[in-house]
Amino acid sequence: MSDPSATPSAATPSADAPPATSATTNEVPAFGWSGYAERVNGRFAMLGFVAVLLIEALSHDTFLHWAGLVP
Repeated sequence: MSDPSATPSAATPSADAPPATSATTNEVPAFGWSGYAERVNGRFAMLGFVAVLLIEALSHDTFLHWAGLVP
């Protein structure tokens, strides 16, 4: 039987070291960004753009006028 209080193995990272990969991918994050985060952000941006198009199509008015940003 091995002693669990023995030195940690190489597979467990130390508390001071940054994570080797992102939590959801195997990519190493560059300045906190990963391909997964960029894909999710792009998908939400596309949903927002489609929502603006729907608002303009259903209200027959521009989004800026509908939102009250221009008279």
